[in-house]
Amino acid sequence: MNWDIVQGNWTEYQGRVRSAFGKLTDDEVQQVKGDREQLEGLIQKKYGKTKEEAHQEVDKWLESA
Repeated sequence: MNWDIVQGNWTEYQGRVRSAFGKLTDDEVQQVKGDREQLEGLIQKKYGKTKEEAHQEVDKWLESA
């Protein structure tokens, strides 16, 4: 799937993001507003991952979404 699709339909994907990344709060996910870099930054912060690891996690999620 293309990130542009996720970004354009962010309100529909918020629940899926919360399910995949349970440490993120509803407010945090809502504030991302489809911005992939911001989502990756939150994943880095909450999960203690490197920038590359967070990018890979989002890639994995995107493939399964």
